[in-house]
Amino acid sequence: MRQLILDTETTGLEVAKGHRIIEFAAVEMIDRKITGKSLHLYINPEREIDPGATKIHGITNEDVADKPVFSEVVGQIVDYIRDADLVIHNAKFDLSFLNYQFNLEKYSLVDEYVNEVIDTLIMARQKFPGSKNTLDALCDRFRINRDNRNFHGALIDCHLLADVYLELTRDQISLALEGDVIQKKTDGFKKLDTNGMNLKVLHSSPEEHNLHEIYLEDLDKISGGKCNWLNTVKKV
Repeated sequence: MRQLILDTETTGLEVAKGHRIIEFAAVEMIDRKITGKSLHLYINPEREIDPGATKIHGITNEDVADKPVFSEVVGQIVDYIRDADLVIHNAKFDLSFLNYQFNLEKYSLVDEYVNEVIDTLIMARQKFPGSKNTLDALCDRFRINRDNRNFHGALIDCHLLADVYLELTRDQISLALEGDVIQKKTDGFKKLDTNGMNLKVLHSSPEEHNLHEIYLEDLDKISGGKCNWLNTVKKV
């Protein structure tokens, strides 16, 4: 499973006001392991960067003055993200900029090139309702070290988000691995002959069944619709 942890930095907050991407980063993860491969680009936005934005990401107009414009790198971005799952924190923000600039260059929307988009902000809100779920807050919650991060750079934020994503999905993966181990341990076992045994069958109450189904529905949301146990329960 090829996943890309993706982040962008921009000249400002609203694409509708003419703001543009100035930094793009996508870090490759395969089977929950960072591969060391990434695509990292600085981009000339062909406009001024808001001073308030520079205070956040540290990128100045001078830093990107000699960098390629978006039309020169869009093909490279599309080739890199093609057929991958994108993991983004607050995906609505990054996708609004990418989709707008893709459209300007006569490319399809991001969704047309990737398998799926996983928004870790939505996952965090489901897992920790009512809590602060910024990237910084989640790093603190999971005790992820961000001492070397002075600004919100796209590449360093991708590496932090990779650690956050692994923590957010750890419970689901642990359950999947546990089931795999149980299956392996039972391989080769002979079926017990229960004929003649006076065994008592205990069925779950409707309340217990409903609570179990609610729990599985939460797992299904976190895993992006990949909870196989939920479909099994609904058939019972």
